[in-house]
Parts: sequence; C-alpha cells; structure tokens
Amino acid sequence: MVQTLPYPSTRLIPAVLVVAWFGVALAAGAAGVFASPPDAPPTAIGLAAAVPPLVVIGLLLTSMRFRDWVRSLDLRFLTLLQTWRVAGLAFLALFAVGELPARFALPAGLGDVLIGLTAPLVAVYVVGGGRWARRTYVGWTVLGIADLLLAVSLGVTSPEGMDPMAALPMSLVPTFGVPLTLALHVISLVNASQRGQFADGRPGE
Repeated sequence: MVQTLPYPSTRLIPAVLVVAWFGVALAAGAAGVFASPPDAPPTAIGLAAAVPPLVVIGLLLTSMRFRDWVRSLDLRFLTLLQTWRVAGLAFLALFAVGELPARFALPAGLGDVLIGLTAPLVAVYVVGGGRWARRTYVGWTVLGIADLLLAVSLGVTSPEGMDPMAALPMSLVPTFGVPLTLALHVISLVNASQRGQFADGRPGE
C-alpha cells in the first residue's frame, strides 16, 4: 500500500516566505533601491510598505483556506509578536542626534514603543477575557494599525530629512518590519473575531 506523503507544515511555509521576504528587503536596501532623488517622494519604500498588507487583505477576502489558516493561529502569540515594536526607540535616538525630523520620529517612535510595551500585557491579561476584553483588544489593535499608517503617511509625504530610512539598516523598518507588523494586526483582527478566543464566546463583537 502506498502511503500518502503529508503536506508541508502550514507553519513552515509562512516562515520560509517571511525569511525570503526579509532577504529581498535586505538585498534591495544594500543595492540602494529605496533611495530617492532630492525632494522626490519615496515611491519604492511606499510600495514596499503597502503591497504586502494589501496582498494579505486580498487573500483574506478571497481564500477560505487562508482564512481557516489564520483562524488556526494562536492569538496570544500573534499579539506577542508586536513586542518588537519597542525598536521604535531607534527613531527617537536618530531624532536626538539630528538624523530624523521630529514630525516623523516623535509620533512614529512613541507610537511604536507604546504598542511594543503593552503587547505582552494585552497578550496575558486581555486575550481570553470577556466582552470587555474583546473590545479592548480590537481597540488596541486599531491603535496599532493607526500608528503604522500614520508613520508611513508621514514618511512618504514628507521626504525631506528621511534619507536614513532609505539605507540599511533602517530601510528594513518600512520595507519589512512595518508591512509585516501591519499584516499581523489584520490577521489578529480576523483571528480575534472567531468564537472561543474570548470568554464571551461570541464572534466579532
């Protein structure tokens, strides 16, 4: 009797894709792909930040298999992944030495640090709670998304003084970290809407 080989792990494939994505962002940054002429909008960075989350949203809207996979993920783990955003301290450090303008560095840095510091608290004390917890989680996630969208819009519409964000290592933030984090927020909202993630047992409140 021929034994059917199992499909590759549904956790391995996304991990490989993320590593490959990081590699492409790293190579593109090293090649200077994200550098823009003076006073020109950083179009390449804007596309790198926007396209991956839009692809995820498209898959969520069109693929039942993808939605089922998203719902199978652990919401606490997805939430803890946002902890990396304490790296927003780098924006504040670059502002302190005059490398980034305040109009971008302060809202982007402070917003990221706030979400990063609260992510473990939300994962431990909010996920799995009752109706108040579901609403708190949605509110926190929307705040995290708004912070990312604000940072991207400020960076794209105010190119002056943003040269450090087009070169390594900082180019990895808008071309890999931001779109990945935004996609994770969207995935978390879909995951949180399913029955059983919160004690009220109701989908999508």
